[in-house]
Amino acid sequence: MSYSTFETEHRVRPDDIDMFQHVHNSKYFDYVLAARYEQMDTCYGMAMEEFMKRGFGWVVRAVYMDYKRALVMGDYFLVRTGIDSINDKGCRVSFTITNKATKKVCCDGYFDYVMIDMANGRGAKVPNDVIEHYQI
Repeated sequence: MSYSTFETEHRVRPDDIDMFQHVHNSKYFDYVLAARYEQMDTCYGMAMEEFMKRGFGWVVRAVYMDYKRALVMGDYFLVRTGIDSINDKGCRVSFTITNKATKKVCCDGYFDYVMIDMANGRGAKVPNDVIEHYQI
């Protein structure tokens, strides 16, 4: 099964910069989560709030990030994400963060997400309609 990929543009902000004058590694995590949050609403048509209304939430289980080159103050960059796989246990979302000006990859990797039941905080099966909806 293949899935759609989507792209979100962001710009490095002053509070993203660390003492080495480039983006702190933890901010890349935030960039991907912010892009996914936006893309769930604007691209998939199923915002996080809709999951919450149904009593579900997505939680990061594992992350792999491969840092390749730094982003610096003022850089515009693209966060491209796409589902690699989804089933009743969760999903894997791959990402690439690319410097818009140089077209070079700054960081790539993946996030493994699991669905939880918001009432008890435990893992929940991903409903079939969600799996089908994400197969766009």
